[in-house]
Amino acid sequence: MTLVELPSSPIICKNLSKGTWHLPTSQEGAKLVSPYTGTYIGEVKFSTKADIDQAVAAAKEAFPKWKATPIKERCTLIFKFRELTLARLDKLSNLAAAEAGKTVEEARAGILKGLEVAEYALSLQNINSGGIMEVSRGVSCEYRREPLGVVVGISPFNFPAMVPLWMYPIALALGNCFILKPSEKVPLTSQLIGEIIVEAGFPAGVFSIINGSRETVEMLIDHPDVKAVGFVGSSPAAKAVYTRATTQGKRALCLGGAKNSLIVVPDADPKVTVPGVIASFTGCAGQRCMAASLMIAVGNPDGIIHQIKEKAATMAIGCGMGAIISKEAKERIIAAINNAEASGAKIILDGRNVTPPVGHEGGFWVGPTIIDHAKPEMECCKTEIFGPVLTIVRAKDLTEALSIDARSSYGNATSVFTTTGSVARRVAEASSSGMVGINIGVPVPREPFSFGGTKDSKFGHGDITGESSLDFWTDRKKITTKWDVQTDTTWMG
Repeated sequence: MTLVELPSSPIICKNLSKGTWHLPTSQEGAKLVSPYTGTYIGEVKFSTKADIDQAVAAAKEAFPKWKATPIKERCTLIFKFRELTLARLDKLSNLAAAEAGKTVEEARAGILKGLEVAEYALSLQNINSGGIMEVSRGVSCEYRREPLGVVVGISPFNFPAMVPLWMYPIALALGNCFILKPSEKVPLTSQLIGEIIVEAGFPAGVFSIINGSRETVEMLIDHPDVKAVGFVGSSPAAKAVYTRATTQGKRALCLGGAKNSLIVVPDADPKVTVPGVIASFTGCAGQRCMAASLMIAVGNPDGIIHQIKEKAATMAIGCGMGAIISKEAKERIIAAINNAEASGAKIILDGRNVTPPVGHEGGFWVGPTIIDHAKPEMECCKTEIFGPVLTIVRAKDLTEALSIDARSSYGNATSVFTTTGSVARRVAEASSSGMVGINIGVPVPREPFSFGGTKDSKFGHGDITGESSLDFWTDRKKITTKWDVQTDTTWMG
């Protein structure tokens, strides 16, 4: 039984710097194993300060010419990259699945979703990104967007292709030079992306890849020639990156974790609700910041809960739901389930001892798990478990449900399942989350609508994609012009 095609031989990850590939000079690194089998598929060395200095210097050198390149020409290269990526979609999907534990279908969907951001970046060549108007007699004011220079994107393990695609197409289209630091757990997909970038013809230094761990991130942030940092990961790490960058006067937008709510009211349509809830908490094995891991059941929803349990219990592990990223992550998820049970919640669907797929016994597997009759103060209701675990709390009415949702320190997403428009509108208006779903379990907007949460799910202003991302990756330059002496006596004349 083959769930995913593992690399035929181990892949040794390299850095992409100055348009060529280099092994990091450090002796420290990590072996890479597939979550599907626990077998060795490659290794990565961590970058030293010398490696980082080389990549940043090359990016800084490339920046003036790249900035001066017309946006239409920059977008031509992005379009070629998009076409080459689609041509390698099967290979990329298998590689992302093999190293991150996703199903191949999930990996493919993530790449295509990321390419939507590339397509938005392509549209920038046809959008007037500046403006000019006459503000006084003989005087005009205009603004234009100016790229920042060398910028860095730091991406997590769970979306090795999609999350980087949130950042570099827009940053590059706007004239920046971009350095990607992928998660040390999943660097293989980024290396293939780097090969596609090189084949597409981007000038040396415009796009670089630096491999490493936390120390590598800190050295990149601290480098004096790095102007901005985009980050996606856990909330503690996002806050740390944001603080480190902004205390140095640098621009940072850092997306963290979440504890997203699904509010299910008595009139919810089971045909929509049951598959929506299951897809939300089991997709990517729950390892995504948009997984709705807290279901707030209003009134008496036992019928829908029973259907969710019965359907989730039939999910095919391996085919329908992928693996957990590591042995340590699996142990953490199981510990969280154990803690919920010890606190008095009821485990109505238990995935702690799921049977692995045949031939994949060495992988890291947790089956769909449902924790019912939890209390809002329990750890399982407050903490992001980051696994295929749905926690259910009961609320007597919508007011109480909204109160429970509002207590969360996170603010990525809130969804409501209902057939009543006024209920949907009330939830949408009351929620403090950055993304709201109505009968949608994973309310990720399509571009040009942007991705971004609130509260402890985001540190910084604006969103990582869409229109507001343009303000993150650029500065606005204002130009005021007068050519002749005018007869009026305003302060501008």
